[in-house]
Amino acid sequence: MPPVSRSAATQLRAIPKRILPRTQLAIPRQAPTILRPAHVVLPSRCHSTSNPNPSFSSVNPEEVSHFAELASEWWDPHGSSRLLHLMNPLRHDFINACLDSQPEPRNETLSYLDIGCGGGIFAESAARLRSTRSVLAIDPTPSVLAVAKAHARKDPGLSRKLEYRNSSIEQLEVPKREGEGYDIVSVFEVIEHIDQPGAFLEKVQPFVKPGGWLVMSTIARTWMSWLTTNLIAEDILKIVPKGTHDWNKYLDEDELRRFFMDKGWNSPRVMGVIYVPGFGWKQVRGSEKVGNYFFAVRRDLP
Repeated sequence: MPPVSRSAATQLRAIPKRILPRTQLAIPRQAPTILRPAHVVLPSRCHSTSNPNPSFSSVNPEEVSHFAELASEWWDPHGSSRLLHLMNPLRHDFINACLDSQPEPRNETLSYLDIGCGGGIFAESAARLRSTRSVLAIDPTPSVLAVAKAHARKDPGLSRKLEYRNSSIEQLEVPKREGEGYDIVSVFEVIEHIDQPGAFLEKVQPFVKPGGWLVMSTIARTWMSWLTTNLIAEDILKIVPKGTHDWNKYLDEDELRRFFMDKGWNSPRVMGVIYVPGFGWKQVRGSEKVGNYFFAVRRDLP
């Protein structure tokens, strides 16, 4: 589909908010591709920042309430966050693949901004890496962040590198000088919980330093993803808490790709993954078109 003349944020906002009724086993009806603009206004779990469009907030009270109910189980590897624990190693694999793809050597130490950090599964693991200089992890849900802080206190060595902050992206101070920002800005399993993904991404972009990476994971909006994440995972197997996913908020890889390319961010990287019961998450080439995937773009050096 050729780029459209309207702004990226406006186009993403045009994606239908509700395509199907909220009945328990309602089968999704996918809108024609022509109705799905390439630019997405992404919703975040709970974030807000002093960027343009001051009225925008990425925090959805319903999403905050939902994740607050799951706070106590966040660090139970067999609980409601089990799939996140199993996915975490692939997050690091994908980031390393992005860094290895750079034409120039990677920095000796890296700074991270983890947006929508939840209980801190990724933030803690990133802070433990020898190559990590600092990790700032933010989330809008106080009860979830309390769990993250309590777990981090079990390892006093983390305090030198890891900082948790009850904040949305809109509330963070935007870097003022060229060269400031973070080497890695991570948005894992967040965008599919945001009401305006395009506006959210526009808030996130300034926090990536030149030469840095914006790395995220989300779910494609397809029949297969509805079958696996909504019907099977939530309704039948109940391995994911009911109400965690809203199929209407899923984003296709080509929508993200076009959004960033229209913003001048080139060379996106994608990695599709599939959950195999008994074996965990596995990288499967091409699966980004039907279900879970990682997506990354790099901010150009000056």
